[in-house]
Amino acid sequence: MSVNHNSRIAFTHRDFRFFQLARFFTIAAGQMLSVAVGWQVYALTSDPLALGIIGLVLFLPGAGFVMVTGHVADRFDRRLVVLLCHLTQIACSISLAVMTLSGIEDLWPIYTILFILGTANAFQGPASQAILPLLVPLEHFSNAVAWNSSIWQLAVILGPSLGGILYSLSGGAHVVYLSHALLDSLALLAIFALNLRTGRMETAAFSRETLTAGLNFIFRQKAILGTISLDLFAVLLGGAVALLPIYARDILHIGPAGLGVLRGAPGVGASLTSPGGRPSPSHAPCRPDHAVVCGGFRLVTIIFGISTHFLLSLACLFLLGAFDMVSVIVRHTLVQVLTPHSMQGRVAAVNLVFIGASNELGEFESGVTADWFGVIPAVVIGGIGTLLVVLAWSVLFPELRRVRRLEDIRPAEDDSPGPAG
Repeated sequence: MSVNHNSRIAFTHRDFRFFQLARFFTIAAGQMLSVAVGWQVYALTSDPLALGIIGLVLFLPGAGFVMVTGHVADRFDRRLVVLLCHLTQIACSISLAVMTLSGIEDLWPIYTILFILGTANAFQGPASQAILPLLVPLEHFSNAVAWNSSIWQLAVILGPSLGGILYSLSGGAHVVYLSHALLDSLALLAIFALNLRTGRMETAAFSRETLTAGLNFIFRQKAILGTISLDLFAVLLGGAVALLPIYARDILHIGPAGLGVLRGAPGVGASLTSPGGRPSPSHAPCRPDHAVVCGGFRLVTIIFGISTHFLLSLACLFLLGAFDMVSVIVRHTLVQVLTPHSMQGRVAAVNLVFIGASNELGEFESGVTADWFGVIPAVVIGGIGTLLVVLAWSVLFPELRRVRRLEDIRPAEDDSPGPAG
């Protein structure tokens, strides 16, 4: 197969362009909302556990509905599923804005809306991830994955910063929530413009086997299981992101605008590491570096935990993003190339639970340990625990050492329709 060295070859496909536009608006909006919710909740309570509960209520729907969300993505038109999820997200952000303007002081209504938002995210994630392999032909897929990650990183740079600035200028979270609704509306229009119609990808009759196929597939594919589980523990045990409102207000004294800058710093580091603009991202080395990268991720987290200087903290978060980018490219390529098209939704649902466990559940873990031990000890203890996990995974999953380059990965056989050109 000849290699096309156009570094933007994926963007020659119309649906890929609209999909990435929607994805940028969606992620930027979500990052803005995270900044606003975190600052608002901590301003109301000054309680790190309250910040941790935000992560928990966002995680529970994805974990609880994992079998259903993936099945929906494979049984129904994935584009329609994403559209309905965007409508729900818009309604949630408008509800949060109304609550804020009414002067709400109780947290349970906020957590309730976040649970509904988490449910919409749980259904949208598998359907959205399963769309990507259908937007470009196989020979352009590595380029599409790299750009997919680059667009994500651009959104996580701009979204938090914009959210923090809007919060500071407006003096409240309502403007951020309404801005979230606007960006999500633009994302909805971009998804609506897609020509792609996936229809029903899973043709087998509904059964327990089809419902659990994604989970069984991942446990058979040891390279996928090892990669996503290592990333899970790397973030779960030492996630500092949930505690950033505390660092911004009580340790670094930089306010909501500074919180937005801190939230965006990992995206800057990741974007500079991303191979999205390179012609052949598939030639990036794959894991024996994985354990080293995860170990570096944790060491930098420990330094961030004890830092009391804004520039040092910013540099640590920058490096966190750079380390994380390596894992993102390899994990996404392994999952999407090794998974048959008819199972993309269910496998993506399980993968997203692992990612959600590392992010949202990691936020809950951070809030609980910060409540027990204090903010700085919680971050340091989590970092040390993850270093031990990295050492264990290098022994438990030798399959990660056998895949040396992304170009060595062979796509799964599948009878379903191929990518749209």
